[in-house]
Amino acid sequence: MSKIPMTSIGFEKLRIELDNLKKVERPRIIAAIAEARAHGDLKENAEYHAAREQQGFAEGRIQEIEAKFSNVQIIDVSQMPPGDKVIFGSTVHMINLETNESVHYQIVGDDESDIKLNKISYKSPIARAIIAKEIGDIVTVKTPSGDIEYEIDDIKYI
Repeated sequence: MSKIPMTSIGFEKLRIELDNLKKVERPRIIAAIAEARAHGDLKENAEYHAAREQQGFAEGRIQEIEAKFSNVQIIDVSQMPPGDKVIFGSTVHMINLETNESVHYQIVGDDESDIKLNKISYKSPIARAIIAKEIGDIVTVKTPSGDIEYEIDDIKYI
């Protein structure tokens, strides 16, 4: 299986989620199941079935995170020497050539992407268009509403 790129911050967030699932959620769900069992007949016990469903979701998420950890490649961009090439983890400031609007994005892994925080997946159309480009390059991003041209104004490795 291929490596899954992830920033060190994204890895830490997933590790915290995994710890919470194992040390807080799992014991809470087990206690809820035990309490629901004490109420008697399990066939018609909605609390029991709800707790078992929660357990299934939690265990599935634990397995998903652990599987990702076995294939993760942590990339700490802040440790890289300053450069002017767009790479995974870099924060890119661009100017829309049509509207003169300034935008910035950080290129991250799939699990970390959040457009509200301007974090885009390295697989996204914008990221694919700008990776390996340099400051001053003009890139064309293909969108459903048409092509948009950006000029790469600045690149930071933070």
